[in-house]
Amino acid sequence: MDRLLIALDTSLRTLWAPARAVQPSPALDAADSPLAAADRQLSVALMRVNHVGEVCAQALYTGQAAVTRDETLRQQMLEAAREETDHLAWTQDRIRALGGRESLLNPLWFAGAFGLGVLAASVSDKVSLGFVAETEDQVAAHLDSHLQRLPAQDTRSRTIVARMKADEERHAAWARRAGAAELPAPARWLMRAAAKMMTTTAHHI
Repeated sequence: MDRLLIALDTSLRTLWAPARAVQPSPALDAADSPLAAADRQLSVALMRVNHVGEVCAQALYTGQAAVTRDETLRQQMLEAAREETDHLAWTQDRIRALGGRESLLNPLWFAGAFGLGVLAASVSDKVSLGFVAETEDQVAAHLDSHLQRLPAQDTRSRTIVARMKADEERHAAWARRAGAAELPAPARWLMRAAAKMMTTTAHHI
């Protein structure tokens, strides 16, 4: 029952409440340069995609924590979710500062990611950790591509994305140290295909 309530609370907070960061946004230390309309539109779209990724991170970690029987691993998953809440808040704040909005499909993204987290953890803890490692590797690569695409003068968005990338790489390294299994190639391909569909849709909706 406790795990169900935690999952329900996380979903409500993620989808319907303003995200609250523990760590201050890295953007606060970056210059806020004026952006041309086209650059602003691009930054909003890319940061919306990054926000969707953080919605999914909340769902994945919460789903995995709800199923694992290893209490230590459960607490580590919940702690990782709390760290990802900072990213959720930073991207949400940046989108709104740019005059944009979050994805209208966030409830769908959350539900799908939660189900994947539950499925991975139901197989085994090693597979669950392998799913974390592969997901974080793909997210880090995706964030790196955004650093290439974000307007050069949008230093606030770029600073947030760079910090997120470093954190995701750290989460992937933690999962491997904890005993992550290497996922088979077909599973990795499916994850990439699903991520491509999600990011392409979230860029616009």
